[in-house]
Amino acid sequence: MRWRDGKLAEHWDVLAPLVEHTVSGRSQVDGPTRIAHPEQTDQRHKIAAGFVETVLIGGHTDQITDYISTEQYHQHNPQAGDGLDGFAALLTTFAEQGITMAYTTLHHVVADGEFVLSQSEGGLGGTPTAFYDLFRIADGKIVEHWDIVNEIPTTFAHDNGMF
Repeated sequence: MRWRDGKLAEHWDVLAPLVEHTVSGRSQVDGPTRIAHPEQTDQRHKIAAGFVETVLIGGHTDQITDYISTEQYHQHNPQAGDGLDGFAALLTTFAEQGITMAYTTLHHVVADGEFVLSQSEGGLGGTPTAFYDLFRIADGKIVEHWDIVNEIPTTFAHDNGMF
């Protein structure tokens, strides 16, 4: 993606195969789409950025409930179940398989009402990885999550890079 004056000026796709069965039973693309509270965009931008910076990059997992609802957390990642238990189970499965997930850099955060997209960089299993996380935030907490996780190519057809 290339940004100009805080707006998206150009993008390159980050794609994931559509799977038929997910752990949560939700599809990768269903869920609410209506923006009900555009006036809360800035507040929700801060919540999502804080989650990525504090928990995913900073590793302060003891603060996860400051950001993610303990009452409702709908998951659209094919491998993760709902709730904090579903997220923890995915991380446990990764650990059992020797796979580490590390977010290292938050590149961009774009918000509109309840929906906030973060674009981050890190590694999955030691492979350079791009993380695109879409959060839906209600009552000050993340209540829903969609994501695309892609390996970062070593070469590009352009000089713009991935971020």
